[in-house]
Amino acid sequence: MERVLELRKFVAPEFIFGSGARLLVGRYAKNFGARKVLIVTDPQVMDVGLVAPVINALKEEGIDYQIYSDIKSNPTAYQVTEGADLYLNENCNFIVAVGGGSPMDCAKAIGIVSSNQKEVHEFEGVDKVAVPSPPLICIPTTAGSAADVSQFAIITDSRRKLKMAIVSKTVVPDVALIDPETTLTLDKSLTIATGFDVLSHAVEAYVSNASSPITDLHALEAIRLASQNLIPTSNDLENIYLRGKMMLSSLNAGLAFSNASLGLVHAMAHSLGGFLDLPHGECNALLLDHVVEFNFEAESGKYREIAKVFNLKITGMDDNEVQSALIKKIRDLKAEAEVDYSLHDVGVTSSDIPELAAKAMNDACIITNPRRPTPQDVEEIFKNAL
Repeated sequence: MERVLELRKFVAPEFIFGSGARLLVGRYAKNFGARKVLIVTDPQVMDVGLVAPVINALKEEGIDYQIYSDIKSNPTAYQVTEGADLYLNENCNFIVAVGGGSPMDCAKAIGIVSSNQKEVHEFEGVDKVAVPSPPLICIPTTAGSAADVSQFAIITDSRRKLKMAIVSKTVVPDVALIDPETTLTLDKSLTIATGFDVLSHAVEAYVSNASSPITDLHALEAIRLASQNLIPTSNDLENIYLRGKMMLSSLNAGLAFSNASLGLVHAMAHSLGGFLDLPHGECNALLLDHVVEFNFEAESGKYREIAKVFNLKITGMDDNEVQSALIKKIRDLKAEAEVDYSLHDVGVTSSDIPELAAKAMNDACIITNPRRPTPQDVEEIFKNAL
């Protein structure tokens, strides 16, 4: 009961959800006084035709634009610098991100680098951004990262081979235009990877030591939607109703983790993804069950609630039985989605583990993990996933 009375803040952008939401970008940009927009996207999003309607909507309002699309799947500090230089040299005053987590995170970082005139490394950590970004609209094209509603930006530092977490209210977009139609172009593997990103966001936010009754509502709904719709969506890629449910799951997970933060899955996934340049959702999928196994004893009541949302019949079970049933359920879901391989299969060797664990221990997400791990614990989890 005391949790209801705890002080908690909840940060979220204005968002529009539903078919055609992305087409409102011109109207919103005009209302914010946009003169020239930097559109931040990537080559794949350009190729499937998702940027053209955004350009048309801006043109209809008489708004000029410049495109920055030189972004790979894990955006780097160099790309942020390049994008910020373009923003300033082209005299832009507004940013629109169109894409998955990579373009959206890069756009957020471009914004704060432009407004603060500092290197992106200087913002690593929590609340390190003095001057807010220029106005930013995000149009997500995956049901995964939820960067469109979060106060997180994840940027790869190629020099240190790790992912930096920038956590600040200043990187919360001004508006998110969340349109499930944009996800119809996703292939099966990306649908699955981003879906496991959603599931990891929601599970970690729910058991986070910074969670609240408000974030719990969103986290549990995200788990329910993702667990029920991930496999059906991956088997029926052009079903807009299933796509809508996954997009709604991503939105709920984003509202939850943006305010409750994350945990050890993400700390380890940031380390792993930065080290081997792997897709973030895939890293989460490979680690989720192993971290649940480690954390269970610290939040057994909450993991019981997660088990119920997964439709597991746990009445009369003790904690050990619930733990086994929940881990089996996650592993069954991974097997059905064909991500039941190991870290060894993606190129991790046992000699990499000390470095991976050390980087995970320094990640901002580890602070809110329900069980405080030692470096040896993290090494052990990596070994189990190997």
